Amino acid sequence: MSPTIAVMLAMLIVPVVALFVRSFWTQNVFEIDTTFTLRNYAYIFELSDRITYWFGIPFPLANPVYVILLVKSIAMSLAVTVVVILLAYPMAYFMAFRVKRHKMLWLILITIPIWTSYLLRVFAWKIMLGFNGVINSGLMNLGIIDKPLEFLLYNPIAVIITLAHAWVAFAILPIYVSLEKIDRSLLEAATDLGDKPWERFWHVTLPLSAPGTIATILLVFIPTVGDYVTPALVGGSGGSMIGNSIQLLFGRQNDAPLGSAVSVVMMATITAIVCLFLWLVDYRKIRARGMN
Repeated sequence: MSPTIAVMLAMLIVPVVALFVRSFWTQNVFEIDTTFTLRNYAYIFELSDRITYWFGIPFPLANPVYVILLVKSIAMSLAVTVVVILLAYPMAYFMAFRVKRHKMLWLILITIPIWTSYLLRVFAWKIMLGFNGVINSGLMNLGIIDKPLEFLLYNPIAVIITLAHAWVAFAILPIYVSLEKIDRSLLEAATDLGDKPWERFWHVTLPLSAPGTIATILLVFIPTVGDYVTPALVGGSGGSMIGNSIQLLFGRQNDAPLGSAVSVVMMATITAIVCLFLWLVDYRKIRARGMN
């Protein structure tokens, strides 16, 4: 285990600790003041009499942009997760219960999108959703629309579509593993007891596949909250997420301490949401039931 632990320390734990420590420093033009201070966190959560609204949600903060972007990123990531589950579960179910031969070939075909560059897939969606892209051109050639649709690109919907496509291949595999492990005699017993197909799915298949589904939810939700490449390419100003703001703070604005503080707030918020989710679904009992 020593090599693995060494890699985790060097590539994961040390950078996170360094990020946390830097969040208590301040940026003075071109120099960093290493004096311990809560100035960055006070800047993020400074209260104000002026209330900013985002979709009817009040934010009584003097600098609400970072909190609003975090809430927006979480909402978009939740939407991506829902779309991915709705797409991945039927595919995994089909492979587990309907495909009888050449399952390995099916798995290879499903993972083909992962073989290509992530940037290429994002650019492909940018071309398809663009003003003169495949979708607009096809609709115009069919006579459905007279002029290109402008709302397809550079908005949160474009980001959600692109992220869902990028992660659906990863999502199929853990759900498939959970479905494949289900004892088929349990399904036969449910049928013998008079359950209809949808009742059998609701009472047997869905609960026993919950560990893989929950793992997929976390696998998709956690990384998509902080994604900044996809919003930068297909989101535009309307589809920006918290990752774009952090990238600007570390880069163009040259304020690494504030960027570190925003990153720490984002990680703490995501950790709290994940822990709350696992507590609500009682993941330990679900996992034990799935393993049995």
